[in-house]
Amino acid sequence: MPSRLRILVTALLAGVALAPPALAHDGEGVAGGLASGFLHPLTGADHLVAMVAVGLWGAQLGAPAIFLLPIAFPLVMALGGVLGVLHIPLPAPEMMIALSALLLGAAVAMRIRPPVVVAALIVALFAIFHGHAHGAELPGAADPMAYGVGFITATGLLHGFGILIGALSRWPLGARVIQGLGASIALLGGYFLFLGAGVAG
Repeated sequence: MPSRLRILVTALLAGVALAPPALAHDGEGVAGGLASGFLHPLTGADHLVAMVAVGLWGAQLGAPAIFLLPIAFPLVMALGGVLGVLHIPLPAPEMMIALSALLLGAAVAMRIRPPVVVAALIVALFAIFHGHAHGAELPGAADPMAYGVGFITATGLLHGFGILIGALSRWPLGARVIQGLGASIALLGGYFLFLGAGVAG
């Protein structure tokens, strides 16, 4: 498993390194779109903790969830991003993003182990709302494709970070640390929910 995690992280980092030249339409559009998209999940605390929670939960559940959840989230998030770019409304997107942090963190804290399909559906549901927020906040001058690659790449890295931390769950003390992180994420999600609209980047 550690070698597979190293391969995953290496592949994600390679994607970050190779993405700009592969999408070079013009320097300004690509830089703005890719950089803005990449930074968006990293600068919104509600996005960030929910995406880390997906990786933590996948690591807790083990195979195949450890691979399925971090793949399902970005794929479905891309669909949500398209909806956001097209300005197709979704009900209470910021509330759903805050709720995702609350529920995914609680799932980690309580070591909830649903069937893998159910876990994937839960993650996919929340991914639509995260993607919609990213797409709706696309900068006017940015290249949508580069922006999308940026936020999907950042999301994958956050999932990978959660998985790496989740490897601690193999040891009793580590498992408790992971549960504590899940509880912290749930508390943050509850705080964002209390604010009414979250703190989406």
